[in-house]
Amino acid sequence: MSEESGREPHHGPRPWDTKELPQGDEKRAAIREMFDTIAPRYDLVNRIMTFRLDTRWRRRAVRELRLPAGSSIIDLASGTGDLCIDLRNAGLRPLSLDLSYGMLAADRSGVPRVQADILRLPLSDAAVDGVTCGFALRNLTDLNEFFIELARVTRPGGRIALLDVGVPSNPLIRWGNNIYFGRIVPRIGGLLSDRGAYSYLPRSVAYLPPATTMTEMLRSAGFADATHQELSGGLTQLLTATRNRP
Repeated sequence: MSEESGREPHHGPRPWDTKELPQGDEKRAAIREMFDTIAPRYDLVNRIMTFRLDTRWRRRAVRELRLPAGSSIIDLASGTGDLCIDLRNAGLRPLSLDLSYGMLAADRSGVPRVQADILRLPLSDAAVDGVTCGFALRNLTDLNEFFIELARVTRPGGRIALLDVGVPSNPLIRWGNNIYFGRIVPRIGGLLSDRGAYSYLPRSVAYLPPATTMTEMLRSAGFADATHQELSGGLTQLLTATRNRP
């Protein structure tokens, strides 16, 4: 992790501050640098901008795993460890993995931490009982590759629970959500952290394919029962699935 912490700071326009959303390798580098930048006040801004609903969403994801106490879970794009805390409180054994050194350095969970690209997990086949991932699907460069990697490391019968932002199907909720996350959240982020990052994050939902596409991708990867749920009127979405048995 020390190698990442010694990276030279970015000079010039930051890639998450541009009009066009970054793609490919540029996106990967931008995401890592952006989360390194906002890590120190990430939890504070999250609690304020979601009115603490984020705590409810994470606990719902943990419940949807439906795994017995002692099960081994990897929390991917783990950030400061919020989901790891909820997993541990549920009697599960989490391992935290994140690309951002800054996020791992700010981790409060106390569980083992690994800096890794979650598209190339440093784990053997069928190594874990379950996987969680909170609000990071839109930050990946290849969602299908990610789902295939989840299938590789999850044992048959194991479970996954993946959270991300959503696009509410109700037009009125969607209108209010667009105003709040498009105009107000960047101002909150600007006051407390980095305005550019909190302008980027609402726009990044555009990276996500429709829910039906994501569930089909999961089924093709090896999760035949993949399902999609809208939480809080569609502000957030939750994908859950069981790894196919032989």
